[in-house]
Amino acid sequence: MTAPRFSLVKTASHELHVTEWGDSDNSPLVMWHGLARTGRDFDELAAALSDEYFVICPDTIGRGLSSWASKFETAYRIDTYADHAVALLDHYQMDRAAWVGTSMGGLIGMHLAAGASADRLSCLIINDIGPEVPQAATDRIIRYAADLPEFDQLSEAEAWLRNTYAPFGPADDAFWRRMTRSSVRRTGQGRFTLHYDPEIIRQFATYLDDLSTWDNYKKIKLPCHVIRGENSDLLTPDILARMQKEGPKPGATEFAGFGHAPTLSRKADIQLVRRLLTDLQLD
Repeated sequence: MTAPRFSLVKTASHELHVTEWGDSDNSPLVMWHGLARTGRDFDELAAALSDEYFVICPDTIGRGLSSWASKFETAYRIDTYADHAVALLDHYQMDRAAWVGTSMGGLIGMHLAAGASADRLSCLIINDIGPEVPQAATDRIIRYAADLPEFDQLSEAEAWLRNTYAPFGPADDAFWRRMTRSSVRRTGQGRFTLHYDPEIIRQFATYLDDLSTWDNYKKIKLPCHVIRGENSDLLTPDILARMQKEGPKPGATEFAGFGHAPTLSRKADIQLVRRLLTDLQLD
């Protein structure tokens, strides 16, 4: 695997940890992770695409090695994350970048693509999310993300992650081992817990409009493609069908045997994303 680099980027009062892949002279590509995850989720995909792209994979505030918010009521929401994304584009002098967003990362991408910063994106690949999040799926996410589990041993954390994120679909042992190392931190008592601020779920209670954005979605004019896990409870068949009739009317690919959300880490997944990026940026 191509070796990544790591940077800390100041955005307003926060410090974002960013994993960088590839030559900075390559075409720019942003990969943004899901709610309780980190930018390291994209290691396999970013490493493979670094031959063509300069890839940045940020940890959203409150996750991974980025700073946590003191005013989580206003900081942990989509429009704030989008502001940080624009600050990152400015920092890296990316006038226009392709965007791959998984779950929450897809919501951030759609927010940017529908607003004043739309010209900063060249195309949008949305991984298993739509402009509407079903209540049952929201309730499930709150249940697993609200209370941070603790583990005495790293192997216990890996077993928990494999079980909780089984809907990610098939992945090899190396993926799960790496994911475990980038998903945990030590507590003050020396045990392991997950690497995010539990307050990140506040957006579900405070900013419900972030999870129902059809009016904004209809404004998107960028070339788009949607990836869906066959068994996903976040991106249902009905929501995807509506997405394909409105706004950017994206193409879609369904991953058999996956739920929410495909890892995009397998060789076939990487080939698909590479082809989509090429095709979408030619539109």
